[in-house]
Amino acid sequence: MLRGTAPAKINLGLNILRKRTDGFHDLNTVFHPIGWGDRISATVSETVSMTCTDSSLSCGDDNLVIQAAKCLQELTGVNQGAVIHLEKELPHGAGLGGGSSDAATTLQLLSQLWKLESSISLDSIALMLGSDVPFFLNKTTAYGEGRGELLTPLNDYRFPFSLAVIVHPIHISTALAFQQISPQETNQFNLIETVKSNDLERWSKELVNDFESPIFSQWPLLLETKALLLNCGAGYASMSGSGSAIYGVFESYKDAQMVIQEEAFRGCATWCETSIEDTSIF
Repeated sequence: MLRGTAPAKINLGLNILRKRTDGFHDLNTVFHPIGWGDRISATVSETVSMTCTDSSLSCGDDNLVIQAAKCLQELTGVNQGAVIHLEKELPHGAGLGGGSSDAATTLQLLSQLWKLESSISLDSIALMLGSDVPFFLNKTTAYGEGRGELLTPLNDYRFPFSLAVIVHPIHISTALAFQQISPQETNQFNLIETVKSNDLERWSKELVNDFESPIFSQWPLLLETKALLLNCGAGYASMSGSGSAIYGVFESYKDAQMVIQEEAFRGCATWCETSIEDTSIF
C-alpha cells in the first residue's frame, strides 16, 4: 500500500484578465500550498475503484480521483488497477483545490504503484483533469498564468506568517463564478513582486481576488467573515479561488488561533497553522 497527502492551496491574488476563444479564462495568481489536506492510499487491484470517508462524495466516474486513475491507466496502457481510499478532510466547493490536489496525488501514487517509467510526464495528464491540477504535482509556491497551468515556481519564497482559514458550509460552483466575472486586463500589479515583499500593507492594496465582488454580493456572510478576520488582527485577508474559503494572514499565531476557535464553535470548517518564526506560541 502506498500513501500520500493531498494539500490544499490558497490564492495570493487572483486576477481574471480575459475570456479565451476556447471558453477558458486567462488569469494570473500565486498558488501557495498549506498544511491542511486530504490523505490518499492505494493498493494494486484488477480494476480501478475508490472508497471515501465522506459519504456525500461520489466514488464514481465523476470523481476526479477516478478520472485521474483511469486516464493514467488508458494513456500508459497499464494492465493493472487499484483500490484507492480517500480520507476527506478538506471541504469541497471551497476554492482550496481539494479535488485537484486529490487528482494530482492519485497520479503520483499510481505512477509509483504501477511502476511506470519515470520518463512519463504527468503534467499533460494533470492538465486534462483541471487547470490547477499541474500545480499540485510539485506542491510549491508558484506563479500561475494562462488557465493557471503555466507555472513559475517561486522556490526562494518564504511565507513567514500564521494562517487562519474559515469555510462556511457554502458550496460555490467555479463555472458559475466565472460567468459573473468581468475580466480586466488593465491596472494590474506585479503579483510576484508584491507577494515576495511580504509587506501586508502592500498586500492589502495590491493583492485582489476578482471573484470577491460578485461572490460577496450573493453571500454577504463571506464579506462579514473577511471583515471579522481583519478586525481580529489579520494584516491581510482574502477569499481563496472562487470561494467559499476565507483566509486571514496574521503575524501572531495566538490571534489566528483565537478567531479559528470561535468560528469552529459556530459550525465552520477551520484550519490554523503557524510560521516557525512566530515565537509567541512558546
